[in-house]
Formats: sequence, structure tokens, C-alpha cells
Amino acid sequence: MQTLEAFELPNVGAGPDPLSLTALGEDNDFVLLFFQRDHYCTNCRGQVQSVRDHYQEFQDRNTEVVSIVPEPVEKVRKWQEQYNLPYPLCADPDTAVSGAYDQPVRFGPLGKISDFFGRMPKVVLLDFRGEEPTVAYTHEGSSTWDRPEIDDLLETIDDLR
Repeated sequence: MQTLEAFELPNVGAGPDPLSLTALGEDNDFVLLFFQRDHYCTNCRGQVQSVRDHYQEFQDRNTEVVSIVPEPVEKVRKWQEQYNLPYPLCADPDTAVSGAYDQPVRFGPLGKISDFFGRMPKVVLLDFRGEEPTVAYTHEGSSTWDRPEIDDLLETIDDLR
């Protein structure tokens, strides 16, 4: 298992602002990171709402969910105002955290210029139960709609317990 990159990001959703990954790990067995493509992505918007609808199931498994959007705080805040998410929603405007977790970007230089065209979704499950937190699971989307099902993520957490 690979080790994780700690971070602190502006949070417009539930929880402290800024949000520290280290602090989340103190209170949860697992932290599930959803790396979104961009503010305009309809699949990303659908995913955050689906996670919202199943949020209690993650909480029942002592798992905190965090959605990370590679946009400025002002744009990310619009999602929170529209969807009222019960979990942290973080802005990563310079994509430092997304880059540290190797969020896939396709189409070479063009993809790096435009998140809308190049950035693909990624999900990372972090396990904080050991002496050192580790990456327990990843899913790298190869397209805008390539995302794990919520039930599959819950089953993965159950299998790790």
C-alpha cells in the first residue's frame, strides 16, 4: 500500500475551514476522497449528490467523505449552495492536492490547460487505522462517467474492516 499525502484545503462544506486531512484521520477509520473534474462537470455534480444521499451509510462505517474540486473557492461554494452537502467540499484551485494524488489528466498539454477536457475523476480511500495512514483503494476514471458505484465503495470499506 502506498502512503498518503497530507493536505489542508479551503472547505466550503461541512466541517472546519480550512480542512486538514490529518485532523480527519484522528476521528475516522477511513477518509474517502472524491477528486472531481471541474465546476461544470454534470457527472461530478451527480456524484456529489449521490454521495450526499448515501452519506449516513459512510458515517455508519466511520468513514468521512471529502469532495475536492480543482476550482477557486467561489465556484466550489456555488455547489454547496445548490446541493447542501453534509460533508466537506474543498477547493483545490492550483490542483496541488489533485496532483499529489495523481489525478489523471489526458490529452497532454491541452488537458493541462482545460480541466473540463483533460481532468478525469478519481476516488481514493485512505485507511487511518494503522500506525501510518495508507491508501487502501483507488479508482482512476478513464472517462467523465467512469466512476465507482456507491454500493461498491461501501462494500470495499466493509471488506477492509
